[in-house]
Amino acid sequence: MEQIVPLLEVRNLRMHFPLGGLTVLLSQLRGVAPPVVRAVENVSFDVAPGETLALVGESGCGKSTVARCLVRLLDPTAGSIRYDGNEVATMDTTAFGPFRRQIQMVFQDPTASLNPRLTARSMIEEPIMLHTDLSSKARRERVDELLDQVDLGRDLGNRYAHELSGGQRQRVNIARAIATNPRFVVLDEPTSALDVSLRSRAILLLEKLRSRLSLSYLFISHDLATVRYLANRVAVMYLGAIVEIGTTHDVFKSPLHPYTRALLASVPIPDPDVKRDKFRLSGEIPSPIDIDAGCRLRGRCPLAQPICAQPVPLREVAPGRSVACHLV
Repeated sequence: MEQIVPLLEVRNLRMHFPLGGLTVLLSQLRGVAPPVVRAVENVSFDVAPGETLALVGESGCGKSTVARCLVRLLDPTAGSIRYDGNEVATMDTTAFGPFRRQIQMVFQDPTASLNPRLTARSMIEEPIMLHTDLSSKARRERVDELLDQVDLGRDLGNRYAHELSGGQRQRVNIARAIATNPRFVVLDEPTSALDVSLRSRAILLLEKLRSRLSLSYLFISHDLATVRYLANRVAVMYLGAIVEIGTTHDVFKSPLHPYTRALLASVPIPDPDVKRDKFRLSGEIPSPIDIDAGCRLRGRCPLAQPICAQPVPLREVAPGRSVACHLV
C-alpha cells in the first residue's frame, strides 16, 4: 500500500508568551527565569492532501495559537512546521513570501476581518494583486469567478462590509482565502459567529470548495456536530497539548482519553430516550503558567491514578490512533 506524503507536518510545536511587569521584576530579584504562558507545548500532527483535520477543545486550550503559528502570524518558540517538504517555521518574512499564497486562513470574526473602507470586490482582489502578476482585466474576471464560487453573487461585490449580512461577510473572507489558489486553508471557527441557519450553508460551501479545489483544511471548532460532518480526522487539545488523535468515526464512537470522553458527554442530545454518558470532570482548568509535570488532566480526572503523576507523551496505540493517557 502506497504511503501518503503529508502536505503539512507539525512536530513538537511550542509557543510560549513571556509575562511582563511586576512578575519579571520579582523573578530578576530572585535570580530565576521569568515565568511564561505555555500556550502550546509539543504539539505534533500531519495533514494529508485533500484532508480535513479538526482541532477541538475548550476555549483557551491553544487551538487558535496553533493556527496563527501555521500561517506565521506568530513565530513559534520552538518546533518544526514543514509545508510540502519545506521547513517554514524558521523562515524570515521574505523567504516565507512565496508560501504565503499557498497557506491561507479564514478568521472567526467575519466583521473584524474586513476593511470597512473597501468594497467586497476590492477586498477579494487585494490578495490577487499581492501574490500574482495578473492584469487588471484578469483580476476582475478572477474576482467574478470567486464571487460565483462562494455563492455570493457579482452584484454584491460592490457593497461595503456594513451593507452585507454576517453570512455574506464570511463568504467574502472565504473568497479572499481561496483567491490565490492555495492548497492549505486554516479555518479558525469560521461558523461560530453565524446563526444556525447560516452555519449549515457555510459548512456545505466549505465542503464543496474542498472537494472542487482539492483543498486541505485545519478546521478549528467548538461545534462537534459540524466536526463530525466535515472532518476526516480529529485532534483533541487540552491545556496546550494534543491528548488524542484519530479518525472522526473512531474518536466519536470510542473516545480513549478521559478528556475526549468528557467533551463528547457535554454535547446536548435532543432525544430523551438516548442514554447519555454521564462522565464529568471536576474543578477548573489549571493555569498554563504552572503546568503539572504529569498528566495535565489528573487534577480534574475521576479516573486518575498515582501513575498519572508521571509525564505521558502522545503515543500510537493503534494504526492512526494516538493518545496521551497512562490508563489506555
